[in-house]
Amino acid sequence: MEDAQAQSGTGRRDVLRKLLVLGAAAPLAGALSGGQAATAQQRPALERIRAQAGLSAQQLAGQRVIFSYPGLTVPAALLQQITAGEAAGVIFFGENISGDAQIASAVSQLRQAQQQSPVPSPLLLMTDQEGGLVRRLPGAPVMSEKQIGQSANPATAAAQAGTGAGQNLASVGMNVNLAPVLDVFRKSGNFIDQFQRSYSSKAPTVTSCGQAFITAQQLTGVAATAKHFPGLGAATRSQDTDTGPVTLKVSLATLRSTDEAPYPAAISAGVRLIMASWAIYPALDASFPAGLSTAVIQGELRGRLGYQGVTITDALEAGALTAFGTSAQRAVLAAQAGMDLILCSARDVTQGQAVTLALASAYGSGQLNPAGFTAAVQRVTALRGTLH
Repeated sequence: MEDAQAQSGTGRRDVLRKLLVLGAAAPLAGALSGGQAATAQQRPALERIRAQAGLSAQQLAGQRVIFSYPGLTVPAALLQQITAGEAAGVIFFGENISGDAQIASAVSQLRQAQQQSPVPSPLLLMTDQEGGLVRRLPGAPVMSEKQIGQSANPATAAAQAGTGAGQNLASVGMNVNLAPVLDVFRKSGNFIDQFQRSYSSKAPTVTSCGQAFITAQQLTGVAATAKHFPGLGAATRSQDTDTGPVTLKVSLATLRSTDEAPYPAAISAGVRLIMASWAIYPALDASFPAGLSTAVIQGELRGRLGYQGVTITDALEAGALTAFGTSAQRAVLAAQAGMDLILCSARDVTQGQAVTLALASAYGSGQLNPAGFTAAVQRVTALRGTLH
């Protein structure tokens, strides 16, 4: 019986690898955006892909969810979620880390759970290691982005920081860094500058530093994440999306010439993930925050800038989303807008579980079209397949 189960599991893994990593489903789903409906001819084929891969709707949904947990000990519920094939990865915060050996042990536990799951791809194991004041691990990069931007040779310093960040994360088993910040700050001491998280108030400096950091870090095998698209550089000191709604009344011309200016270079450098901001940009969409906006994600980021990699939300529990329901409801809106990964960072495993169930339900009911859903899973799985 055990041998039969093992062979069955191996078979499912092989099928999933062929379908998702090698892109067998791409002709059906890859070109469709999250907002498009599958045709009557496509739906049965997409359902066959899901069935052949051996994944339930809930397991497919889990491939889009990043979990978090409280304290230093990995909860049994999270390990069970991963073993069941219902999680894409985990984000770590300062409260999860007491030292390199401790967090490396926690990462090893998570990886072992993944190896027992029906999903062959490595987990996305991530943290915010921007540099300076925003670091979850001690060590590189020691300099803040602002210090790098003010240095004698900013691009060289940024490359050194990228290498240092990647080596630091890789040394404890992490494979994704939620950095660099590509926001172009407007005034000293504003929201993004007060913790020295921006390279510069000049877009060309941010562009060159961001590209150098991304290139150098990804050479270490750790994926980089450009954030916070289309930009939080205009936010005042009190405009914090973590605590409440933020509207940035920046003209479309300024958004594109200043805030979005660093992104084409980041995309050319092959940045693996882009995180959307939770601010509202009336020049693009007066109703929805960027990470819930089809106009921003499908229109501006994927359409105008041609980005084909993985999109990831900012923290789903952010105060900026108060008007958009529960974490589960927000997650469905984000998926509808075209976000691939949903970041559940409330340090509560039940948050990620609720989001997984909601995405599975929306997928099963057709609220999230199967073509767009499959395309999102493909992008995430392709990313995971290149990491360790």
